[in-house]
Amino acid sequence: MSTYLQLAGLFGMLSLLSIGGGNVVLPEMHLRAVNGNHWVSNAQFADLFSISQSAPGPSILIVTLVGYGAGLHLGGVQWAILGGLVATLSMILPAMSLTYVITLFWQKAEQSRWRIAVEKGLPPLTVGLIMATALVMSRAADHDWRAYLVTAICTVIFVRTSLNPLYLVAAAGLLGYFGIV
Repeated sequence: MSTYLQLAGLFGMLSLLSIGGGNVVLPEMHLRAVNGNHWVSNAQFADLFSISQSAPGPSILIVTLVGYGAGLHLGGVQWAILGGLVATLSMILPAMSLTYVITLFWQKAEQSRWRIAVEKGLPPLTVGLIMATALVMSRAADHDWRAYLVTAICTVIFVRTSLNPLYLVAAAGLLGYFGIV
């Protein structure tokens, strides 16, 4: 029961901090799930992130997979499924409820100085959180100079071109398949 309460507490908190999308809270999720509670290993977290990004649907599917990993430690698939459900609901319900309440007041405060200040402050905050996520995921996934090099090259290509990311995913997959990375 304690693991489920920890899942609910962690993802309930992360839900309210996920300004700009669920991926901005990945550094804290990684810290707690890997280093704090040891629900998954560093490599497993990187794998779960990759799976959640490539699977259809919302990219925050990693929450369900981390919850599944936490529940799996308790004794089997049925506990893992319950862990996934607890984590997912804990990530969705608080943010959904807060968003609903805020939108009731947000439209009324259209010309408020406070609203304008918040709207100007959120984009830089979101960019910073996304950059922190990129750093954490790079550290979790990259283990030698070749992997760091592939990450750096892909980053430059993403920033400088409009190349479809699927081509880079395929190329990186081939590099991994042939043992180059």
